[in-house]
Amino acid sequence: MLKKTSLIWISFGAFLFAQNITKIEYEGLHSLSPNTISEISGIKVGENLSKNSLDTGVKNIMSQGYFKDVTVETKNGGVVVFHFVEKPAIANVEINGYGSEDTNKQLIEAMGLKRGELLDDAKMQKAKSVFQAKLASEGVYDATVDIQTKAVGEDGVSLIFDVKKGEKITIKEIVFTGNSALSDSDLESAMANKEEGWLGWVPFLDRGTAYLGELEKDAFRIKDAYAKEGYIDARVSKPLLQIDSQNNAKIEIQVEEGMRYKVGDVVINQNIEGLANNLKEEPKLKKGKYFDIDKLRQDMQYLQEQTANLGYAYATIEPAMNKDEANGVVNVQYNITPGSKVTINDVFISGNTETKDSVIRRYLYLAPGDTYSQTDLKDSKNAIGRTGFFESNDITPQKLSEDSMNLLVNVKEAPTGSFAIGGGYSSYEGAMIEASISDRNIFGTGISASLGADLSKISTDFNLEFVNPRVWDSLYSLSVDVHKKKYEYDDYSLDQTGASITLGREFMRHFYASGGLAYADNQSEILDEDYLADSTYRLFYDDKYEKFSAVAGIKFDNTDDYYVPRSGFIASLNGEVAQLDGDVAKYGYTDYGDFVKLNAKFGAYYGLKDLIDYDLILRYKARGSWLHSSGGYIPVAERLFLGGIGSVRGYDSYSISPIYEYTHLKDITPDDGIDNPVSVTDDLRIGGTWTFSNTVEASIPISEEAKIRLAFFADWGIMGSDDFGGQSFGNINRASAGAALEWFSPFGPINFVFAKAINPEDGDETSSFEFTMGTKF
Repeated sequence: MLKKTSLIWISFGAFLFAQNITKIEYEGLHSLSPNTISEISGIKVGENLSKNSLDTGVKNIMSQGYFKDVTVETKNGGVVVFHFVEKPAIANVEINGYGSEDTNKQLIEAMGLKRGELLDDAKMQKAKSVFQAKLASEGVYDATVDIQTKAVGEDGVSLIFDVKKGEKITIKEIVFTGNSALSDSDLESAMANKEEGWLGWVPFLDRGTAYLGELEKDAFRIKDAYAKEGYIDARVSKPLLQIDSQNNAKIEIQVEEGMRYKVGDVVINQNIEGLANNLKEEPKLKKGKYFDIDKLRQDMQYLQEQTANLGYAYATIEPAMNKDEANGVVNVQYNITPGSKVTINDVFISGNTETKDSVIRRYLYLAPGDTYSQTDLKDSKNAIGRTGFFESNDITPQKLSEDSMNLLVNVKEAPTGSFAIGGGYSSYEGAMIEASISDRNIFGTGISASLGADLSKISTDFNLEFVNPRVWDSLYSLSVDVHKKKYEYDDYSLDQTGASITLGREFMRHFYASGGLAYADNQSEILDEDYLADSTYRLFYDDKYEKFSAVAGIKFDNTDDYYVPRSGFIASLNGEVAQLDGDVAKYGYTDYGDFVKLNAKFGAYYGLKDLIDYDLILRYKARGSWLHSSGGYIPVAERLFLGGIGSVRGYDSYSISPIYEYTHLKDITPDDGIDNPVSVTDDLRIGGTWTFSNTVEASIPISEEAKIRLAFFADWGIMGSDDFGGQSFGNINRASAGAALEWFSPFGPINFVFAKAINPEDGDETSSFEFTMGTKF
């Protein structure tokens, strides 16, 4: 009877697995979508139902690391049911007894703990190890770290780290013996542990704190310092630490320097097709020069990157050094083991709560089916950062096999839609306010639109702009701009209405070219009735004309972020060829002059985080403009000025200019009521024909949590002009210095500028404070 029952069950199981899958159900699934699970498991409706395929599907799902347990059952009619027990998600992380809110946040990021991510025992132990290593690196002795967990809802967990710090040890003396080629200070500078300096109370200077976790590593650092100078046989003893009852320490280190080697032959041993053509740079190690371990590492990194660019993501670079002690030479051979070419299996995008997947994929240079390239990976990350859509982004390769990987793209959305308001005050314009409503990423499509207005007692400026950076997901861009500007100077007003349309295209990832057409209608008016009949005064300010322009530009941008770049360059050159139509009768002119105007910009950004473990960013920016006319009258509104944000801060916008001294008769009515003409001289700003300005900035973090930075700057600009109205003008240069508070607020970036004009002259209009919102830092 038992045999018959077994036979029935076997027959029934065979019957179940002989069917096709008609339906798939998922119970307990929250972290991934059913479509994603279907792709990972390989189990799809319509396929044959088999035990092997179900087992393989469960293994594939478990390998993703999202679940504590996954089981599967089959039901009559070809129904497959997956049951999931998910790992708890991190709801919150707290640290007690360590530091400030900002330092705690940085530590949480270093531990790899993020809200929403799944938690397991391995991740908790890794986080604890990172925390303990961090405490040791800060010189905290005998510290303990305890972890508590609290359930939050059904699927969440809160982690609480309780820290009990021990005592700190101060290094009073470090003694080296056996060194002659390198001085004590050379060796100490290579160490993490340093003697207490007499200015140890000053930030970033030597405080003498003993970092016990770094003590053994210091021996390797000293050996590395010798290897940079060619002493590759140097021996360094384990540091001997002596601590007294006051927690003061003395460190003793013995050194055997050995022979100094020069570089002999440098050979690259490889048989990878196409690699020789990729190696454009010569090895950093040069024959006949002293050996330098840093240059060897640079060579290895370069070879690794170029090999990976051919698809060999898991290639290894092994240096073989053959010493010739008799001649004091070391021969170096780089052995490259490529492994298999790696193909991108799939690209998974997460964190984009607003931006569409298709928008992010525009900026990815790697797609499913592509051969891996390290440069493509790096360029993709930087391209996503340059959009300005995200606060941060990361692309992590996920190894599937020796020849296959997934790319995990994780982004954190930044505020792109904002109501921006800024302003300032000057003695000339009084209170100024600028406001705009904009969104750089409308409905997550990547399309940008803005409506802005600048208002003060003497100016009104409206602007409407629409930009599609990738028309139909192509490499082409389209922008349309409509603007209305009115600005009242002392004695005249500038009233201009215009529009433009520009078509652009991306080339070679970092280059952008554009061309378009623009139109402007300019109607200037003299405000002072005394000057309406004055033909000389009308020369400058009574301008009524239409401008038709053809514009073209080229731009290079390989920076890593839109708002706060830490690496890369920006360079652009834009040109305008303009035709002016209108009636003019000034100083013998009967026509307005057609002109060519060129504007060039350059920016360089360098972050020092990797070098000094501090997020200091150095910036250099430069701008230059040039105006040339073959003849005819060029209106003041088309000429060039300096001053304000974007050129030389500390001076009113467009206030730095050559001054035309206009002497004329003006009726002065005294108390007796009889007009009395007197000679007066007015200083008239007429603009120049070339300008150059540049700035040097150093930006430091103030609060990582609040996203506030402080930038110190120094600006300098110079300009000149051709002869105008029978007068000649010398070059004008102005300088300023100050600080800017940079805040990436929930409403967009806000820049508070405090500037001091360094060399103002009589008549200059200075401005000590202004702020803007919605612009790059």
